[in-house]
Amino acid sequence: MNPRNSTWGFPIIDFHLHLPVEEDFTAEANAAYIAVHGQDKFAKLRADWLFYQQQWWDRYGFGTPEQTEHTPQHQAQRWAQEIDQAGIEAGVFVTGGGNHSLSEAIAEHPRLMGFAHHSPFAPDAAAELRRAVQEEGMRGYKVFAPALPGPIDHEDLHPVWQVAEDLQIPVLIHFGPLEGGGGTAWHTNINPLMLHDVAKAFTYTTFVIPHFGCGYPKEMLHLAWACRNVCVDTSGNNEWVRWMSYRLSLSDLFTRFYETIGPQRIIFGSDSSWFPRGLVGAYYEEQIAVVDAMGIDDAARHQIFYANAARLLKWHD
Repeated sequence: MNPRNSTWGFPIIDFHLHLPVEEDFTAEANAAYIAVHGQDKFAKLRADWLFYQQQWWDRYGFGTPEQTEHTPQHQAQRWAQEIDQAGIEAGVFVTGGGNHSLSEAIAEHPRLMGFAHHSPFAPDAAAELRRAVQEEGMRGYKVFAPALPGPIDHEDLHPVWQVAEDLQIPVLIHFGPLEGGGGTAWHTNINPLMLHDVAKAFTYTTFVIPHFGCGYPKEMLHLAWACRNVCVDTSGNNEWVRWMSYRLSLSDLFTRFYETIGPQRIIFGSDSSWFPRGLVGAYYEEQIAVVDAMGIDDAARHQIFYANAARLLKWHD
């Protein structure tokens, strides 16, 4: 089956979306902070976080995320409409309120896919990953490394990575600052190189690191150079470049990763999530403009925006 052309004139799979439902991956860490430092200081931290978020929303003209809560099914229906209106071939929700909730929400929408997203430190995490993939159709596994209670290379997690390798699903792992400005900037798992030994041990598993390494582009490049089973995704506003000690642009990121690991290991994503913003066309347009300016051929562009994701997700197999 031939993929459909998007609004931008060529096929696109968005590898990195979030279903906008109530979900808190830092709840355990937040509770620990409040227990030691108190609710008032935690409220101050959230206000500082909102200060940075408002700058980002204003810069792109996004407005404010809606406060009304909707069911996962309602949000999936809204997202199916977004995907169709833009002519996107498919969209991948890497989170969505829990594995079962996400599976149920997208069940009626053939162009929406989902990833399991429970903690690898959770009891029976390996069995849950196998169940989520084999029984509920999840196409991969998403982990927020800086939200974990321990190091991501701990041997207790090996059964989880083994299931991913057995099932041949991609594993998407966020490293670097979590929640943007005002969020978590230091943690045992902040650096993508924490995955080095895991990626070497489970070399038949494809690990995808989003946001060009999110503040750690050098470390991300070193990891990808050492481990051919590591890919990068391009998703988000990549505002972390403003906090680097040297000038860095989206064009610089695309060029350096393209020159180092080639188009076959770069995967497009937008990190779109909440409404009324919906699909972030500005992110699409920024990335497409950069790739076009690089002068790469149509085959390489097809890999980045469609074929790499289609291969990993077994889309239309």
